[in-house]
Amino acid sequence: MAHSETERAIEGFRELIAAAPPASVVFFGGAGVSTESGIPDFRSPDGLYVQKYPYPAETMISRSFFDEHPSEFFDFYCNRMVFTDAEPNQAHRKLAELECEGTIRAVITQNIDGLHQAAGSKAVRELHGSVLRNYCMNCGMSYSADEVLTLHALDDDGIPRCPACAGIVKPDVVLYEEPLDERVLRASIEAIAQAGMLVVAGTSLAVYPAAGLIDYFRGSHLVIINRSPTPRDRQADLCIAANVGDVFDF
Repeated sequence: MAHSETERAIEGFRELIAAAPPASVVFFGGAGVSTESGIPDFRSPDGLYVQKYPYPAETMISRSFFDEHPSEFFDFYCNRMVFTDAEPNQAHRKLAELECEGTIRAVITQNIDGLHQAAGSKAVRELHGSVLRNYCMNCGMSYSADEVLTLHALDDDGIPRCPACAGIVKPDVVLYEEPLDERVLRASIEAIAQAGMLVVAGTSLAVYPAAGLIDYFRGSHLVIINRSPTPRDRQADLCIAANVGDVFDF
């Protein structure tokens, strides 16, 4: 898509947002929504899947790897997946503004960084959990992301352990081999099914079951914003190959 075509597509998207009925727009976002906040995605040259570790990233963030190799898991997790100093970018801020104005019905995210809530969004469905929530697998005590990083640094093996009972502190994130939270999944499906407009942004739509949520959409306008093509582009009314933050800079 030429530069002028991209600009026209972005303008068309903004016109759709402006004309949308109240609470009719649902946003479904992936890693590309947070890259402009300095959080790496998965498949870019600096992404999580292109790392110099002895195991593939998909393996290192699986439940079986967590159970069998907790030290290696937390080395990868704490160094490559937790960014406590990250700040919301223009996309996060605009979505929160649109929710406050009554346009956005829900934000569904595959991200685990909590930046949508930090920007002010309330109706957020976190499909894959959040690094901001952590709990002791033994006694259930809750810990913040900063506390987990501190416990990781203090332990000889790099395994965050509960000071109260020495149990392992697990992040409240959905690892590979783990199911999605049924309540979050149902709420996401309901929001998409009731949406008049679905905006899919910053995701390759390659990871299931999350990518399959688009099948529940029965509304009028499907918009896909992603720098590279997705398997669902042919279904979209509008495809925009641009940074998500640039598209939401209005």
